[in-house]
Parts: sequence; C-alpha cells; structure tokens
Amino acid sequence: MTISRTTVFQLFKYVVYALLTLNVFLFGREEHLAALLQFPEGVGLQTLIEAYAATIDTAAWVVLLLMFELETCVLEDRHFTPRVTLALHGTRVFCYTFIVYAFYGYIANAIFAYDVVALPNINDLCMLATDQWSYAVTLDEYTDITALNCTTLTNNSSFWQLGVLPAVVDHSGLIDIQRLAWVDVINAGVWILIVVILEIDVRLQERNHLEGRALTISNILKIIFYSILFLAAVYWGIKGDFVDFWDAFLWLLAFFFIELNVFEWRQEEAEEKLLI
Repeated sequence: MTISRTTVFQLFKYVVYALLTLNVFLFGREEHLAALLQFPEGVGLQTLIEAYAATIDTAAWVVLLLMFELETCVLEDRHFTPRVTLALHGTRVFCYTFIVYAFYGYIANAIFAYDVVALPNINDLCMLATDQWSYAVTLDEYTDITALNCTTLTNNSSFWQLGVLPAVVDHSGLIDIQRLAWVDVINAGVWILIVVILEIDVRLQERNHLEGRALTISNILKIIFYSILFLAAVYWGIKGDFVDFWDAFLWLLAFFFIELNVFEWRQEEAEEKLLI
C-alpha cells in the first residue's frame, strides 16, 4: 500500500494542529503554578486574563486556526450556506474577542514586570531561605528559595521584589523578565495584525480580487510581520524558554499551511477562469 504525498502532507499538518492544541494544556499548567504565587487568594474574573493570558490566547488561536482551515481548505463553495457562513464568522468574532482580551493581559503582565521594589537589606539570597520566598527564574516561573538551592540560583548581591509578591529577582533576571514580557506583547500584537491581513486576503479571494497591488501589499506586510515573529521565536530559544519557542515555531508552521491553502485556492480559481 502506498501513501500519496498529499496524504502525508495533510497528516503532518494536522499533527502540527494537534501539538498546538496540546500547548494549551502546557501553558495552562505553567500559568497555574505561577498563579498560585501571584494570586494566593485565588484567581477571579478580574484577574483571570492576567493569570492565564497565554492559555486563553492559545486556545482562542487554535479555534481560529481551525476556522481558517475549514474556510480555506476543507469546505467547498457548495458548503457555504448562509447558516455555515454565519457560524464561521460568529466563531471567529468570538475568538477575536478573547485574542484581544489576552493582548490586554500581556500588556498587564508587562506593566507588572516594572512594579518592583529594591530590597536594600538583602545582599545574599540565603537570607530569605527561611521565610517562604521564591526566586523568579524567568517570566511566570518561580522556584522556592531554600537553604539547599539559595547559593545556586544567583551570585548577585542586589535583589528586587516583584510587586507585593514574596518573590525576588536579581538585576539581570529582572531585565530578562521585562524583555520577555515585551516580546509577549509584540508577538501578540503582530499576530493580530497578521490575522487582520489574512482576513482581508480571504474576503478578497472570495470575490476573486486578491491580485495585483492588493496581493503585493499583502505579501510585503506579511514578510515583515512573519520576520518579527521569527525573531521573537529565536529570542525565546536563546533565553531558554522552550515552551514559548516551541509554540512560536508551531504557529509559524501552522500559518504557513493556511497561507499555502490560500495560495492553492487562488491557483484553482485562476485555472477555472482559463477553462471558462
């Protein structure tokens, strides 16, 4: 039995989509552990997006990705009844609401990263080993400071407390956290811009108008924006945040598939015009 190249490609594509779905749970677990420290009294509706920005964002993007896959690849023209079209558009509006909501959460997290207070009387991390303090290893990742690990976490002698949390970080760690927080903001904002362009592409393609200057402008903007996203993924990889790096890599791959869907859709429309 032989398997066609198309079948292998489709299988690989849906494996990527499945891995992105798995990332929802990975981010949920990571943010839940951080929320135990950041919100000791529990996470309410007002703080939900600050505690679970990445989880909510990723879940909304996964659903949105599947909507694009349906519209650009799975469904044929005869399937687009008014009810199906309304369902697709309504689901996307629902996803965009949470994506913008999550973008606000990333901004709130970036602002929090600057809410720090110097601890002038602490020059050795081991001085905090008996008071249930935590050390911020990276953004949204903390480890308890104990007598066993206090000498291995940092060699610095100046520390900052994060907000009112019983959590500290040294100067270089604070800079890294602030930069990672802003990379989250930039990454989320650029993805919103990309999906706006992609929505315009799909609407133009539905009317056979995705050509000429519109296509050129779309391609130029997407090259710029995808390059920014690639640099963000590289930065996460350098800083050792594997989950963020892996997630960014998968999303670039997933939207490559969506872009390919639109390209093939455009090619099919062009071939149909030649046959008329």
